[in-house]
This record gives sequence, C-alpha cells and structure tokens, in this order.
Amino acid sequence: MNLCMPYLSVYMLALGLNDTRIGFIVTITTLSQIVFSFLSGPITDKMGRRMSTALFDTIAWCLPALIWWRAGFSDQNIWFFLIAAILNGTMAVTANSWTCLLIEDAKKSQVTNIFSIVVACGQFSAFFAPISSILISKLTLVPAIRILYINACILMLIKIIILYFASKETNIGRKRILETSGKNIFQLTGGYGGVIRIILGSKGMIFSVMIAALIGIVGMINNTFWQIIVSRKLFITESILPFFMVLRSILAIIFLFFVIPRLTRGLLKIPLVLGFAGYFVGQSLLIMVPAEGMLKFPLLCVSLVFDSFGLGILGMLSESLISLHANPDERAGIMAIRFMFIMAAVAPFGWFAGFLSDMSRNFPFVLNLVLLAAGIVVTLLYYGRNTDHSAEHEHG
Repeated sequence: MNLCMPYLSVYMLALGLNDTRIGFIVTITTLSQIVFSFLSGPITDKMGRRMSTALFDTIAWCLPALIWWRAGFSDQNIWFFLIAAILNGTMAVTANSWTCLLIEDAKKSQVTNIFSIVVACGQFSAFFAPISSILISKLTLVPAIRILYINACILMLIKIIILYFASKETNIGRKRILETSGKNIFQLTGGYGGVIRIILGSKGMIFSVMIAALIGIVGMINNTFWQIIVSRKLFITESILPFFMVLRSILAIIFLFFVIPRLTRGLLKIPLVLGFAGYFVGQSLLIMVPAEGMLKFPLLCVSLVFDSFGLGILGMLSESLISLHANPDERAGIMAIRFMFIMAAVAPFGWFAGFLSDMSRNFPFVLNLVLLAAGIVVTLLYYGRNTDHSAEHEHG
C-alpha cells in the first residue's frame, strides 16, 4: 500500500480535485472510521480477532484500491473517491482486531518492543519506493499510480491470506467468541456504557486517548498535505518524492532500533516530550524550506530527520500507552471506544486543513505546530499531577 497511498493526495490533485475537496474526502474517511470503530468491539468479539482482520482488511484495502484505480478513468472521479473513502473507513475494525491479535497473548513487558518491531517492519516497505519513482518517470503520475493500485490490491490479498493461515485466535478472543454467541452486534453495543465508564475512570486511559488523538490529527495532516506542499510549493517533481519516503523510513528504522529503545525504559514522560518536540522541529523546518536555492534539499532532508524521530517514537508510544492501560478482558471494547473518540477528534481537521491549504500550503503545518505544542503541555500536566504510573513501570 505504501507504494501508492502516499500519492493519493497528489493523484487526486492531478485528476482535478482541489485542496478543500481532498480535505473533505479525508473527513469522510474519518467519519466512516467513527461509525465502524463504534461497531468494531462487538464485531471483533463476535467474529474473533482473526476472522475480523481478514474480512475487513479486504473491505478496507482491496476494494478501495480497485476503486481508486477506476477513478483515474472517470470525469466524475469525486464519487469514486467518496465511495472508496467510506469503504476505507472500515479499517477501524482491523485497527481494533489486529491490535488484539498482535498483543493479547503477550506479556506487558513485551508490548513496547512488539510495537517497535511492527513500526520498523512497516518502514521497510519504503525501500520499494523507487519502483514508484521509475513508473512515474516513465509513465507520468496518473498511469503509474493506477498500476500501483492494482498491485496493492493483489499484494494486500496475499497478505490477508498469509496472516489468516499463519495466525491463531488469541485466548481472550476464543473466550469472547463463546460469551457473545447468540447475541447480535447491536445487542453487544449496549455494553459500551460500562466500557466508557472504565475509560473515564482511568486517568491513564484518558491521557492515552488524548495523546493518540493529537498524534492522529498531526499524522493525518502530514500524510495528506506533505506531498502537496513539496510538489506544489517547493516544485519537487513527483518522480523524486519516493526517495524522500526511503530516507524517512531509513531514519525511522535507525531511531527505532538504536535510539528509541534507550529512551522508552520505564516512565514514558521524557520519550513523549522528545517525540513531540522532534516532530515540532521537523514541521517548523518544512515551513521554512525555500522554493528556490541551494538550501531547499538540505533543509527538507533535515526536517525529515526530526519528523522521522517524532513519527517513530510517537507512533509506537501512542499504541503502547493504550495497551498498557487497557483492561485485558475488555480490550476489544476499550479499543473500539478509544478509536471512536480519536476519529471524532480527527474528523473535522481533514476538511479544515484542506481549507487552510487552499489559502496557503504552509497553514496545515502551522496547525500541526499548535497541536504538537499542545501534546507537550498535556504530557507535562499529566505526569506532573498524576503519581500512579505502575502500568508504565511494568513494561520497562
């Protein structure tokens, strides 16, 4: 998927959509995620972690990839993008089920390391990015991305089959399948009242949701508008963009293996502050990169160094915090409500960032600076006022 997903925004631009419409489509994706995150807990409990992941990975990735491919042949492509956005929003189910499948049978002391390895493996996909560059340089952007969406559909299907047959249902998953037998999805959502009380009754859970929401908004804005600012404001050709993805991934892997493990032992206060601060510096430098002159490429590369550090450590910590503070017996429900809260917070920012980008390509990243500063403040307030950090010390 990483061969083509980073180009979705410039693909839509090339097909005639403006920044505001692109932001609106991102918001539709997020609204779909809210609905399916609400249903993801009961679906994951009733179907099992393994089956839910297989079914909704197909709906969320394989079908939209085909629709994105088809959109390149239509004058009314906004409707294709809207339908794909709704289907892509079902990823909220697998965000829940796959996380449960990944860590439910693991010890707390293993959780942070597991997420570090997963993030690193995801970054390795960027080493195939030169394929995108070659195709774009030979065929131009739109035909190349069409081919990559067909490729994505096939490879995701292979991934789904391998994961299904190579994994087994977790112990808690088997227990929840038996407990939810004979109940429909909507009956099971009635139990969310107790889950919400569990979340609201835990300062650690409230904090982890707030942190994940801030990181989710910043990541959504960066993922959607980074390619736009680089290609439209800095005038860097689309065929070169994949090499920046490779650089970002190499840096993220280096940080994940050699720097971040030294920072994430015990209390997570300092790693969180460093992650937000690093991301803040990276986004600040991106805004300051000149469109012309000798400093353009060096500054852009330096901004990616800080972005990669912030992205790597915050992405891993946001998932680890949730897993460390969640009640294991209610994990699927907690993950569902948590994801719904996060997506509800993220939803308005897709359209709003698109509106800002139409005014100035810098403005979405100015918004990110405000959000990252808020992340530092929230972190310092939480650790300053709360004295019980036993859940975090257990993982160290």
